[in-house]
Amino acid sequence: MTDRAVSPKDRFITVYGRKPVLEALSDPDLEVDKIVLADSVRGAGEREITAAARGRGVPVQRASAQRVKVLAGNGRHDQGVLADVVAPRMAPLPVFLSDLGSRRPASVLVLDAVTNPSNVGMILRSATAAGLDGVLLPRRGVPAIDPLVIKASAGVAFAAPVLRCGTAAEGVDLMRDAGFSVFGLDTGSGSLLDAELPHRVALVLGNETDGLTEDVRERLDGILSLPMYGGVESLNVASAGAVAAYELLRRRD
Repeated sequence: MTDRAVSPKDRFITVYGRKPVLEALSDPDLEVDKIVLADSVRGAGEREITAAARGRGVPVQRASAQRVKVLAGNGRHDQGVLADVVAPRMAPLPVFLSDLGSRRPASVLVLDAVTNPSNVGMILRSATAAGLDGVLLPRRGVPAIDPLVIKASAGVAFAAPVLRCGTAAEGVDLMRDAGFSVFGLDTGSGSLLDAELPHRVALVLGNETDGLTEDVRERLDGILSLPMYGGVESLNVASAGAVAAYELLRRRD
């Protein structure tokens, strides 16, 4: 990624809660940028966290309990502590597209109003394992990468190729402008397994209950489906995402 000013929200994954923060500090594969402790955190908990941070050379900042809640985005489970963990492959979508240039092939998954953190985490794991170039997680309409998403991804979320923009519809517009063909995955249409796909393609996964949003659907180049047999009507979105990711890998190889 080129060296341009990037918002902290597009550089770090914020981990909150005493146990997740200590786990992040104990993982040598993770680069922790800083720890933020609420002024109210004292005693053994404070000593354990500050000692672990000191051992890694990670700065510890103090803030009000309310400020920690705001930064964590979760007022019930932050326990007065959070860590900003560097996500080396996270990038704003415009930066990713600029770095991609005009000719390089690429394969991306887009999450359109996928709301279950477990599904988001499993999709990140599958896409990373399949070597996809990116997974677009819009800032609105999709859960933030929180401890639930991280757990479902088995920790892969930290290293996943996460792309960020405001909304899924905005992301589709930007990718089409950059030469991507963008297809939604839905039922009752031509099979993804048989379709001719261009060298730059994005596949959109819709909401667990309602599927693709109308705002995104109207921007697509087409709809593709996964073949279903045995009376099965559809797959869980995370399962569909895994199949789609590996079909894109198969096409590339």
